[in-house]
Amino acid sequence: MILFVNARIFDGTGAAPYLGELLVDGKRIAEVRRCEQVPIPREGKQVVDAAACTLMPGMTEPHAHLTWSSSLEKLAPATHLPPEELALTAARNARILLDAGFTSAHSAGSPSRRLEVVLKKHIDSGGLPGPRLVPAGIERQPPTDVRELINESVALGTKAVKLRIRGGSALCAAGEQARESGVWLTGHAQAAEAIKLGLRAGFRLLYECTHADAEALELLEQHRDDIFVAPCVGILQATLDAMPPPHSDMSQMKADAAKVLAARSRLMPELKRRGIRVLPGGEYGFPFNPNGRNARDLELFVRHFGFTPTEALVAATKLGGALMGQQHELGLLKSGYLADLLLLQADPTQDVRVLQDKRNFVAIMKEGAFHQTAPLAVAA
Repeated sequence: MILFVNARIFDGTGAAPYLGELLVDGKRIAEVRRCEQVPIPREGKQVVDAAACTLMPGMTEPHAHLTWSSSLEKLAPATHLPPEELALTAARNARILLDAGFTSAHSAGSPSRRLEVVLKKHIDSGGLPGPRLVPAGIERQPPTDVRELINESVALGTKAVKLRIRGGSALCAAGEQARESGVWLTGHAQAAEAIKLGLRAGFRLLYECTHADAEALELLEQHRDDIFVAPCVGILQATLDAMPPPHSDMSQMKADAAKVLAARSRLMPELKRRGIRVLPGGEYGFPFNPNGRNARDLELFVRHFGFTPTEALVAATKLGGALMGQQHELGLLKSGYLADLLLLQADPTQDVRVLQDKRNFVAIMKEGAFHQTAPLAVAA
């Protein structure tokens, strides 16, 4: 058993941090106590003095592209890789995402039908470091026999099926089969009609939702207990910040990104006001938006969408646990929950940018096992 003492605990609920103690027993949190309560007994435990560092839940990436080519450690100009390189790159990206404090990831699609399923098996078995993963296959146009596609995905072991949102009858059939088969539908929805189609078909996670009209907003609010929205702000900011070589003209891309960002900056506060679950997740994995930079989305939620640092943290932790389908055991520092923990020598409730600097991470724990630790003070 591992006992953290003298920790500044942010529990993921949105409540103010407090000084306290947290006991990990196996894979789960056994107990959390405030400093004014009777201390947790020390006998038989590894006691870690957190020295007033911030202890918080691990984060969730809702738009993971572990099979995309670029990371902070290795920028790759090509987006398509040979199978062998793709597999090794995915393994590297999984470790990089965990290094960044993301203990869970929901895939937004892969260029391979099975790679993420295999990657998940290796992570779950302890063979590779990485976040727990909701795997997906290739993003597809809904085929005529969409039920066959869903059943094929189930047989392969994927949990999320990403479809292009068009063709109402095919989407409705996909939704029916997804519910029967126990898989989740995800997709990009820019236009108002695409948002409505996705909601009516039973999509669980919609990306972007840029041009929601009044009807789409009402429908989103009606489905707020069933739907998650990830606005993909990271890729927009990366486009605006990109400094291409002289022979590459990104002026039109930058102009388009500015317009889309302005539209989403108006929309996301309204979604939050209506109680719709909006999560960070910015399409990382491209050369100008590499894997490992994912925590920047929290800063962008504060800068562009009017979230407070605490609201951005709740979206990345508590709401992330719900997105993973584990809302009763993931995303909070609470007795009985999985021990996914980040120990930081800075306070993200004051400035979420501290999550972008790996030097601020004292320790990363996933399911009770340390992934990354700096020298920790162990109490006698």
